[in-house]
Amino acid sequence: MAGTNRSDENLAGGPAIILVEPQLGENIGMVARAMANFGLSDLRLVNPRDGWPNERARASASRADHVIDAVRLFDSVEAAAADLRYLLATTARPRYSVKPVRGPDSAAMELRRRFETDQPSGILFGRERFGLSNEEVDLADEIVTFPVNPAFASLNIAQAVLLMSYEWMKSGLGENAAPRFQAPEVLQAGKDDLYRFFEHLEATLDEAGYFFPPAKRDTMVHNLRTMMTRAGFSEPELRTLRGVLRTLERRRRLDEEAGA
Repeated sequence: MAGTNRSDENLAGGPAIILVEPQLGENIGMVARAMANFGLSDLRLVNPRDGWPNERARASASRADHVIDAVRLFDSVEAAAADLRYLLATTARPRYSVKPVRGPDSAAMELRRRFETDQPSGILFGRERFGLSNEEVDLADEIVTFPVNPAFASLNIAQAVLLMSYEWMKSGLGENAAPRFQAPEVLQAGKDDLYRFFEHLEATLDEAGYFFPPAKRDTMVHNLRTMMTRAGFSEPELRTLRGVLRTLERRRRLDEEAGA
């Protein structure tokens, strides 16, 4: 979805995103786009299969050019993570390792804590086909895994980066983790307007013979008023509904006059 204000300044910083031997330029571009969506900018590539720069990556990044232009290349995970103090490895599979395992929300909170105390951090993401090797996971401090369907646990690399990027941004919002925009508040109509609508509706239904048998009228009115009250109509909405009733009344009168 396109943003509402293209003049907004790009957020930048946060943990490094390290892709190990990514295969497709399109996936790298979608990773860059996901990072830009949530304020990350440090993308590091370890031996991308198709080399770098990659025009398919740029095209898929959908104008996340500041991420693409700042990409750094490395020939090993060790080199890519050398300047970091804390490193997470993403995996969907249980490992023999006894490393601590976090969910994405907990991992993002720990990344945020490290970031705020000036401890450079990063997240390792593996290859599209088989993820990270055990040896690569061994280089990380902790593991992060996602609560996915165990029968279908494989995530596209861009999806995995998107999930972690989202959690990263959310971790910095605290109690302000609300949607970026909301629908304007609609004030409910005053009770006098609501009660006049009740009278109008019930009179119209009386004329149409809706309340039948007459012995059940009170129960039917009660049910109608309960529904209408629960809806929380605004004053303009009540005016619209009363306009509908007036149209139906006018139509009924015309039909009666035509049949007279």
